[in-house]
Amino acid sequence: MSFFEQFQEKCAAVFRPELRATALIRLSTGLFAAASVLAASTPTFAAAQAPAAPAVSDRITNPVAEFAGIDKITGRIITFDVYIDETVQFGALQVTPRVCYSRPETEQPKTDSFVEVDEITLDRKIRRIFTGWMFAESPGLNAVEHAVYDVWLKGCKQKSDVPPPTAAKADTGKPKTNAAKPKAPAPEQPAEAAPEPDAAPSADGADTTDQN
Repeated sequence: MSFFEQFQEKCAAVFRPELRATALIRLSTGLFAAASVLAASTPTFAAAQAPAAPAVSDRITNPVAEFAGIDKITGRIITFDVYIDETVQFGALQVTPRVCYSRPETEQPKTDSFVEVDEITLDRKIRRIFTGWMFAESPGLNAVEHAVYDVWLKGCKQKSDVPPPTAAKADTGKPKTNAAKPKAPAPEQPAEAAPEPDAAPSADGADTTDQN
């Protein structure tokens, strides 16, 4: 028997009615088992492939913003602290931070501050040259454009060696302890009796005073 005849015989055996039902049952059973295994393994595979979401924590609000400034002519760099809503002058620039946020130490550092920078012109006028967010990790992202001075954010702090402006105002506004007190009014003195007037002379010129 040739190979072609053997192949025809096998095909006829597969498609015989008594074998067709058995083949279909085996095929459906295999497909159901494969589908069950795939459905059970899909969530596990997805959970293994999905990256763990980082824990979301609140950002930290700080009362002090730390800046660095450079004088481009002399090359001198100065670090200074500024309290929130306080204005500090650096050269011809006035720096005013509005907020200063940081992240916990367990998270990736991300320190930013919303800052307003004004320039004092030669004719003593104030001109706004910058308003926006500064990032300590990327100081060149939002830079202050000025010909002589440059200012950038270094970090946010909870405390500073510089006293807060409220304490300075409180010290200057305290009343002096040695201020003069108003004097109490002096007690009224009894009026002295008026001296008796001398006796008037009589009409005829005689002295009417008693003579002893």
